[in-house]
Amino acid sequence: MGPGLGSAWLLGDLSSLLQTLLLFGLLLLLLKGTQLYWRRQRLLRTFQSFPGPPSHWLYGHLLEYQKAEELKVTVSWAHKFPCAFPRWFSGFMAFLQIYDPDYMKVLLGRSDPKANLFYRFLVPWIGEGLLNLNGPVWFQHRRLLTPAFHHDILKPYVALMADSVRVMLNKWEELITQSPSLEVFEDISLMALDTLMKCAFSHESNCQTERNADCYIQAVWEQGTLIVARVRYALYHNDLIYWLSPQGYQARQSARRAHEHTDKVIRKRKEYLQQEGGLEAVLKKRHLDFLDILLCAKTENGDSLSDKELRAEVDTFMFEGHDTTASGISWLFYSLATNPEHQQKCREEIRAILGDGTSITWEHLSQMPYTTMCIKESLRLYPPVSNISRELSKPLTFPDGRSLPAGTFVTIHIHALHRNPSVWPEPEELHRAAVCHG
Repeated sequence: MGPGLGSAWLLGDLSSLLQTLLLFGLLLLLLKGTQLYWRRQRLLRTFQSFPGPPSHWLYGHLLEYQKAEELKVTVSWAHKFPCAFPRWFSGFMAFLQIYDPDYMKVLLGRSDPKANLFYRFLVPWIGEGLLNLNGPVWFQHRRLLTPAFHHDILKPYVALMADSVRVMLNKWEELITQSPSLEVFEDISLMALDTLMKCAFSHESNCQTERNADCYIQAVWEQGTLIVARVRYALYHNDLIYWLSPQGYQARQSARRAHEHTDKVIRKRKEYLQQEGGLEAVLKKRHLDFLDILLCAKTENGDSLSDKELRAEVDTFMFEGHDTTASGISWLFYSLATNPEHQQKCREEIRAILGDGTSITWEHLSQMPYTTMCIKESLRLYPPVSNISRELSKPLTFPDGRSLPAGTFVTIHIHALHRNPSVWPEPEELHRAAVCHG
């Protein structure tokens, strides 16, 4: 075969290969398009009895949520569509958002699993702890952790909490001389983490005073922001696309930093227990804290938690324990600052309780009804967790007769429920609702 014939043969073979690949690609594209079409048709049938805002066939409600604050958009639509409406994350994926108490009673009275479509986004960060687990494994872990929340264990924590708060207030005393206003959320987050480390892990972190000690806080903030962005952007729901993206790389890096922090806490506790002679010796000196209980927890079969399970529960507790608390306290301060008359009543109530004392004690907590009322009212207006999701394991029928098939994703929108005018008269007003509670 001559050189010319050889080149022609190679070119022809390459052309045939490219044509085959193109045909195969078009076939895959056709199959995927058909799959998406039928998925959309199924969702349209599922939600046909639930009116909602118009959605784009491809983008869903993405553009509407990008134009304004997500929670405000949801609340405005909740006022237009009683009980529930479908939220389309894309033209091919939708959740039914419910915010009616009777709807919620029906759903919460069942044992449907968490919507893995979204909860799985948390797994690379906090693993498979209580927040992500379902069924028997969830009950097993919950039973193992219950002793950590006994009153006898919680009571001594009040003094530790007061110490952490005092450090934060001392910082503010200095900062307020430099500026008439303060951005408090970061300091409150550090205070909450400091408190958690002392109470749940018996560890002095000094994170409030050492500026290089807040890398864990930064990692948590990054993860929270990245997860919300991933939920809102349908393409990032695909693991491969997400992990190849810049945001996926950033998520892996911040998760690595958070894991290093957690591993360090666990490692130090194991070393401490070995030095002290085991759990029995520690118990003679103090009550076991959360991490002690994790380390000594045994299943019905006598097995201990694996290192993977141990880190997952610690990561879950450290994130859920400090981030939601910091959010709740920050919004409480905001609510009181914008309602000075209630702030003054809380101040007077607490001053009357303290008398000549300098710090709140366990016994004081039940003696401040007005302050407690304001705390609960702030949590109503600004719940730290705005929604939770479930995947229906079997068909569900709501009180008004409308129903959903198994496999449907449902979101319990707590924020919208707390602003439901059929439940809360003038739901946006702190003072009116507080009086109503009283």
